[in-house]
Amino acid sequence: MNSWLVLIVSLPPHPSSLRVKAWRKLRALGAVALKNSVYLLPFTPENYEQFQWLTQEVQKDRGEATLLKVDQVENMKPAEVIRFFREARDRDYRDLAERYRKLLIGLDRKPTGRTTARLDEELARLAREVERLREIDFFDASGYQEVKRLRETIEMRRHPPRPATASGQPETPLDSLRGRRWVTRPRPHIDRIASAWLIKRFIDPEAEFLFAPPEEFPPDAIPFDALGAEFGHQGEDCTFETLLKRAGLRDRPLAQLAEIVHAADLRDQKFHREEARGIDLAIRGLLAALKDDHQVLAQGMTLFDGLYAAVGEREER
Repeated sequence: MNSWLVLIVSLPPHPSSLRVKAWRKLRALGAVALKNSVYLLPFTPENYEQFQWLTQEVQKDRGEATLLKVDQVENMKPAEVIRFFREARDRDYRDLAERYRKLLIGLDRKPTGRTTARLDEELARLAREVERLREIDFFDASGYQEVKRLRETIEMRRHPPRPATASGQPETPLDSLRGRRWVTRPRPHIDRIASAWLIKRFIDPEAEFLFAPPEEFPPDAIPFDALGAEFGHQGEDCTFETLLKRAGLRDRPLAQLAEIVHAADLRDQKFHREEARGIDLAIRGLLAALKDDHQVLAQGMTLFDGLYAAVGEREER
């Protein structure tokens, strides 16, 4: 059960810079406002020390500050209080995700030394902001997963694995991909779910899927949609497109699905597919509702079964 630190702050109306300074400090600490001038943090020794320092600063600025430690907020359930923190961090993550998307779109432009240097600077700046947010993301807001995915996508686009031959990746014999385990990163989103569906439905119906951090990938499993993986982002292709080409699958509805997955995953404006936003939203809903990655994958498989059938029907008209 969480304990909470409650800080009640009152500052003189003038100069306004005092209020701005206090607000910036509270924001940097990750505090959320329960109401005007009442701020909350989960109790930790570090947060307690920071609120003590802020209390002294407010009093030095001729304001009033009262610091309390409570076991619960009486008129709110613990889950409701936690939701305040997650919503605050999700707003921050959305802002960062939008900045990452703008950088991703910009990767299609021909790079110059100056633009590459600016990109490196902005990526470094964003990385610092992400790390700062992670430090005050006390309850693992879901928005971080989108930021993480975009960071990895940009890294894959900028530093794709070298092709096996100068002429590009050859097709892979399907027999070599059957009877194997496949591994990818936890909390699968659209490209990983679509790729697993493609493997299960068109490459190996008996395929087994694992989820693990890249440093814990089993050596006997085939990695996919992970940095440096053979079956991952290659050039401008998402993982689903890479698998489609490497497996030599030329089914027309699969090509349509590939455009939808690409549009939802990379958002680089290469394909304008109206279905992309809907499928992306549906999978976000699965991730929010289900904590078990295998359950997410099972539901996602059904989703792509339906999408494949719908695209196939449209092709036949």
